[in-house]
Amino acid sequence: MKLNHISILNYKNISQADLHFSEKLNCFFGLNGMGKTNLLDAIYFLSFCKSSLNPIDSQNMMHDQDFFMIQGFYEQLDGTAEEIYCGMKRRSKKQFKRNKKEYSRLSDHIGFIPLVMVSPADSDLISGGSEERRKFMDVVISQYDKEYLNTLIKYNKALAQRNTLLKNTEVVDEELFSIWEDMLAQTGAIIYEKRANFINEFVPIFQSIYSYISQNQEEVELIYNSHAAEGNLMETIQASRQRDLIMGYSLKGIHKDELSMHLGGFPIKREGSQGQNKTYLIALKLAQFDFLKRTGSSVPLLLLDDIFDKLDASRVEQIVKLVAGENFGQIFITDTNREHLDQILYKVGSDYKMFEVVQGVITDMNNDKES
Repeated sequence: MKLNHISILNYKNISQADLHFSEKLNCFFGLNGMGKTNLLDAIYFLSFCKSSLNPIDSQNMMHDQDFFMIQGFYEQLDGTAEEIYCGMKRRSKKQFKRNKKEYSRLSDHIGFIPLVMVSPADSDLISGGSEERRKFMDVVISQYDKEYLNTLIKYNKALAQRNTLLKNTEVVDEELFSIWEDMLAQTGAIIYEKRANFINEFVPIFQSIYSYISQNQEEVELIYNSHAAEGNLMETIQASRQRDLIMGYSLKGIHKDELSMHLGGFPIKREGSQGQNKTYLIALKLAQFDFLKRTGSSVPLLLLDDIFDKLDASRVEQIVKLVAGENFGQIFITDTNREHLDQILYKVGSDYKMFEVVQGVITDMNNDKES
């Protein structure tokens, strides 16, 4: 899949943009706060039906404006044209359309345009809570497995219902607990199996990419932990009910799953330097790209937002070599340092476009005109 053309109105600080892209490499440079990340976020929105940074759609609307619109014109590998439209008016529900036909469920769109984004916000994968690491697994698996996303929605519904019962100050019918606990156990078992299979396939790819970037200087691990691995999930959930009633929420289940991230046998959160943490995160996301490419029918878009900060020259060089290879399709990359982008262009040696971003205005340097 490649994005040929995007039109944007009133998205964050971008009042208007109409951009035509290279099928290989698209570079955006400018100072911090100019709107480079907002442009990548608009592309992300068209894949995931939401912003990568702010889940409240109305807050992504430009200040003092009453609507925003993002429209992408894509091309599949066989040349089939695809038009994806998202529009939202203030105090109204957003519309999401494929080829002018509105989706009845936004979940039906997830995975149609596979995309991987590497950004400074990824630091939450290491420093944040376990929900950030579960989200990482969910985002990857949902892009190639429709059943997974639907099962996860059912699980979260059952979890919300059980938590409501746990907070009830009156005596609750045993049968009601059993209904929601049975759904938690059934859907949880499916989710656990899919997560476990994903991690088993994913880890060797991740370790290989990390070794390449670090030039074999360090060893990394990614370990999946789940209550579902401890035995029968239904029995585990039921055994926890009395304690859950005291706490007012569910303590056991796949909503507590964790990914342990290790560097040299120790938690990277505690041991890793800034450069090692950044390398770990970039390797995770590039492994995500590789995995999606292997499992899907379309090459994902790759968005790289200011990824070279806090990395030494040798690691920057290794990453540049990696993304310049034939394994990657269409790439969108931002940086405040024009030299980094020029270095990538030299390595890639293929079709590219360069854009400058100033206060939300995006100029196509190839055409030397405002877009």
